[in-house]
Order: sequence, then C-alpha cells, then structure tokens
Amino acid sequence: MKKNILFQYINIDYLSATPKYMQLANSVINAINEEKIGKDDLLPSINELSFEFEISRDTAEKGYKYLKQIGILGSVPGKGYFVKSTEVNQPLKIFLLFNKLSVHKKMMYDAFVKTLGELASIDFYIYNNDYTLFKRLIQNNKNEFTHYVIVPHFLDGGEDAHEIINQLPTDKLLVMDKLIPGINGNYAAVYEDFENDIYDALDQLREQLSKYHTIKMIFPVDTYHPKEIIKGFKRFCHQYAFTSKIVNDIANEPIKDGEAYINLMEDDMLTLLEKIKATKLKVGKDVGIISYNETPWKQFILDGITTISTDFEKMGTMTAEMILNNQRSHLAVPFKVTLRKSL
Repeated sequence: MKKNILFQYINIDYLSATPKYMQLANSVINAINEEKIGKDDLLPSINELSFEFEISRDTAEKGYKYLKQIGILGSVPGKGYFVKSTEVNQPLKIFLLFNKLSVHKKMMYDAFVKTLGELASIDFYIYNNDYTLFKRLIQNNKNEFTHYVIVPHFLDGGEDAHEIINQLPTDKLLVMDKLIPGINGNYAAVYEDFENDIYDALDQLREQLSKYHTIKMIFPVDTYHPKEIIKGFKRFCHQYAFTSKIVNDIANEPIKDGEAYINLMEDDMLTLLEKIKATKLKVGKDVGIISYNETPWKQFILDGITTISTDFEKMGTMTAEMILNNQRSHLAVPFKVTLRKSL
C-alpha cells in the first residue's frame, strides 16, 4: 500500500518539550505553507499516524482536532481527515530554548504562547542547564525558523556559549532572561538586570532588614544563578554596613539570632525552614527570610514569605510582543518586592 505523501513532511522530535500533538499540527501547517500538500488532500488515518510515528491514537487525534478547530482540516465519516483550507495565518515559526522547566519558566512560557496566539508555531526544547545539549540543539536547528528565543543558563561550561549563539542570524535572535557578553550584532533581548535588581530590592527592604545584624545568601556551588546576584548583594551589605556571608550549603550552617537569610533555590527553602523550626527562634522577629522568585505558595508559608522576584509573566509577554512588533532593542524586566511577615 502506498504511503500518504504527508508522512515525509511530518517531524516528531522526541527530545522536544513541545507536545507531540502540536508537533504533528505544526508539521501539517508547514507542509501547507511550503505547498507540499494542498486543498482537499487526504491525510493519513489516526491509526497510520500512531503506527508510523509511535505515538498514541489520542495524541494523533488531538493534533488533528486542533487543526480542525482552527479551520485547517475537515473530516468526513468513513473517509477521514482532509485539508479544508490552505489559508494558514501562522507566519511565525519559533525555536524556543529554555534551560529548565520550573514554576517560573512555565509562567514565562504560558504568557509567551498566549500573547503570540495562533500567529506562531513553536518548537520548544529544554536543555537542563547542560551546555553540551544546548550546543547540539542550536547547531541542529539553526536554519529552520523565523525566530530563535534562547535562555542561556548553565551549571558547567558555557564560557563559549556566545560563539554558538553567534551562529544564528542576528535579526532572528532574541535572548531571554540573561544577557551574556560576546553576542554580535543588533539582536533583541528581554532580560533580568541581576546585580542592580537585587541591590534595589534589598534597598527597598532596608528598614525591615535593620533589625538584623547579618545577612546570609544561600548560594549553592552547583547553581545556575548568575554571579551578578552575589555582586549586588555584597554591594548593598557593604554600603549599609551589614555583616554578610555567602552560604554554599545551608544544611551545615548554624541558625543564629539576628540573621536574615536570602534563599535562591526551592530545595534549600525546605532545609532552612526545618533548621529554624529546630530552634526557638521566631521567623520575622529573631530570624528573617527573603525568598528569590515569587510563587503562589509563598504567601501561605509561615503567614507569608517575603519575596524579591522578576515578573516572569511580564517577561514572556514582552518577549512575544518584541517578536510581533519586529523590535530589536534590549529591555529589562521589572523586578518587584513583596513584603510579608517572614521579614
């Protein structure tokens, strides 16, 4: 039996974080845009797709239903799905590369996708802070997209990340979350100003911090967080005469009266709270806590944890708007303080 022509244009990347049903839908849209298939062409059946690409029938059906919902496909009982319209209003094809998936990154992603709406197909990848995988994903995808949105954070390596990024067309590049030196040309960026953001946030909290003599930042050795955060923290402590300390391992750090802690990693927060609970010290009076990055649950823990945080939804929205408006400027994302009882 002769295979349907669409099979050769469907690409399911099992390393991609983009849901497989969306990869299927995007493949059909790309085939229509490239005039590989046309109006009234019959598509493979659900069973054929499931067998050929080793995806579930539910996944294949969900992809077709999405295309039917946006008016691309029609269906006839007993005959299957066909191309109903080639009027595809999806001019943007975006390569989106995140360092990790977390609550904050999901907020960025959701706002980004929502703002773009149906104008874009998005191939979404996660490299788990692994520079080798980051390099491979870019090199394998550098000639296929209208835009490349890159979040560059690494646990190890990454010193030459700019050389890899410079292989991408400058007019298609948007660096998200963190600026790194060495990127050439007039590229777009939506970023956090890590050093100044934490300095300004602590300055806003100076009155509350004044009842503590020491401020400790929990900054694990193996974190991907930029060292600029430490620079801004130390600059604030030096200017206002606070004793400061960088704590690499909170599990081995004694908790003492008159100390405030700035916590970056969610895993370390649990350890910190357990150690404070083992003392008779009262949070917000004897010991202070500031948590980096706002999440919904922090308003409930200990009647509220004070947070300093980038507006992650705003970052996603700003990035999408820059693409829609064809901007190539550099924009810093707002950083906000939410004061609660833990300080």
